Amino acid sequence: MMNIHQLSVSYEERQDRILLRLNTLDKQEFRFWLTRRMCLRLMPAIDQSVVRLEASQPGVAAPDASSQKMLTEIKRDAFLQKADFSTPFEATAEQRPLGEEPLLITDAQLSLQAGGGLLITFQEKSADAAVKSCQLNLQASLVHGLVHLIQQALVKAEWGFITAPNAPGAAEPAALVSETPPRYTH
Repeated sequence: MMNIHQLSVSYEERQDRILLRLNTLDKQEFRFWLTRRMCLRLMPAIDQSVVRLEASQPGVAAPDASSQKMLTEIKRDAFLQKADFSTPFEATAEQRPLGEEPLLITDAQLSLQAGGGLLITFQEKSADAAVKSCQLNLQASLVHGLVHLIQQALVKAEWGFITAPNAPGAAEPAALVSETPPRYTH
């Protein structure tokens, strides 16, 4: 089980891709390339999944889809209000279990977990190599942070995405640090 310590999302202009990096408490780093095409497919699915994830929390009663979406936006805003964007990503990995080159994500599967998390499976499929994959089990706060950081990278990429209303287009903070150990950076 991987204990995520930090997330970093950045647009790499030379590659015209988004680089998603995460490191763990035990000093491992996992890196993934997200193309424009993958983001077009992945972001709406993550948005829908986080709405369902928040609606499934105990004590939450949202009678319809628009109420559920509003609740999710309120929870995301509350999470982002507490977040600290000042800590830089620690690139001090002792291991890169997926290899030196980031995985080029060709497939992604999302599923809600009984314990309240979102399981994201990233896969790299190519004709000349074995399938590589990595599973991330993210709690709602991590999903909100991930969505926020990807939205910032999409603005920088200028791929023509319409980002969520709470995604700041001009402000591009360096890092996101929550009160709990997981940290997000950009």
